[in-house]
Amino acid sequence: MKKICLIFVIITINTSNLTAQNNVLTAFLLKWENSKNYLVELAEAMPEDLYNYKPTERQMSFQEQLIHIKGNMDWLSSTYFKGEKLEKTAAKSKEEIINQLTASFDNVAEIIKNVPLEELSTEVEFFAGPKSKLQILNLLQDHVTHHRGQLIVYLNLNTIEPPKYRGW
Repeated sequence: MKKICLIFVIITINTSNLTAQNNVLTAFLLKWENSKNYLVELAEAMPEDLYNYKPTERQMSFQEQLIHIKGNMDWLSSTYFKGEKLEKTAAKSKEEIINQLTASFDNVAEIIKNVPLEELSTEVEFFAGPKSKLQILNLLQDHVTHHRGQLIVYLNLNTIEPPKYRGW
């Protein structure tokens, strides 16, 4: 009987965890935390004296890429999930950039934690046409991923081994 109860408890816990992971917001937040940690590792891997490195003149520097990622996270989360506009902040040093980037990731997570699941179907006006808040949520992560991929190339071009990729 004890074995049956134990098996039932294990199945219930596993099912509960799987259900939580299948909730769009919970799944996003799990991925978002991992994305933050991965991007911070990339930012830490680049020496500060190479933060102005850019592969070609028309591309953003490593530092500009990080600041751009932060600014986009702030803009999308504040504008489309809080209905507020944020003022831009300028970081100068590697440490300041990493601290601000981490704070922005954490701020997005706090905002998204408070979004009711049913609100994701709400349509918002976006420069690319009307989008659902779910699409904005997906854009938050997609934009980070897009620029993070560029940063990996920047590291490789400077013979710096990027941190090992982890998808979840």
